[in-house]
Amino acid sequence: MSESVEYRHLEELQGLEFLSASFQSTQFSKHTHEGYCIGVIEEGAQSFLRTSGQFIAPKGDIILVNADEVHTGESAVETGWRYRAMYPTPEMLQQVSADFFSEKGVTPWFPQAVIHDEGLAAQLLILFDLFAVQNNHLLKQSLFLSTLALLLQRHGKGRKELRHLSQANEKILRIKEILAFEPEKDHQLQDLANEVNLSPWHLLRQFKKQTGLPPHAWLIQVRLRKAICLLKQGVDISMTAQLCGFSDQSHFNRHFKRTIGCTPSQYLMSRMY
Repeated sequence: MSESVEYRHLEELQGLEFLSASFQSTQFSKHTHEGYCIGVIEEGAQSFLRTSGQFIAPKGDIILVNADEVHTGESAVETGWRYRAMYPTPEMLQQVSADFFSEKGVTPWFPQAVIHDEGLAAQLLILFDLFAVQNNHLLKQSLFLSTLALLLQRHGKGRKELRHLSQANEKILRIKEILAFEPEKDHQLQDLANEVNLSPWHLLRQFKKQTGLPPHAWLIQVRLRKAICLLKQGVDISMTAQLCGFSDQSHFNRHFKRTIGCTPSQYLMSRMY
């Protein structure tokens, strides 16, 4: 199976990101996405780590990763895997889930990483085929919403957001906000620990416990998120690497490929509107 990656950003669906790809030797390191990952395996099988464990998704199954959830990805078979996936933002799912959950402040959440649902998988593939068609905005928007609604109805849960976070949770949230506000900065562990009145060692333990990644790895993720935004805006790759705090373009390329599955230049070439 040849390796290929194609990204699309659908403006008619609030900029929804859509991926069509095939991989054989590519291995994704631990990473996160701002949006949920909802995909269908079309050939081969994928193995991936999600918070709750290691999973294998064969042909025809649906893969689900929650927003900001640490995960990996690699082939489970010698021939690789081919899949298509969309990445709706938390806001998109909250708009749909408002009709499912009576309480306010409920965040959609998918407890299962791999599901076998032939009817839903078929509907997702129809939706993905429609993404390649020009115009037909009303049909796309209608099928997109109805598909998300069906997914939530059959396989979604609602997590009530805590009104009163524990002191430890508040401190880690503060560190995440600091890193997200200035991802390009060369942050110091002691400075971050001082910010939330923790020892550096305690900060490391608490941060990884709550996010699944140590602070330096989380910083790479927020730098990549900023980089994707800049690339979409037309900033060239070299300047993007510099503005996002990567030591050089090679460093940027390496982390980008291990998380996105292609280099920044391949990402730009593959994007279609």
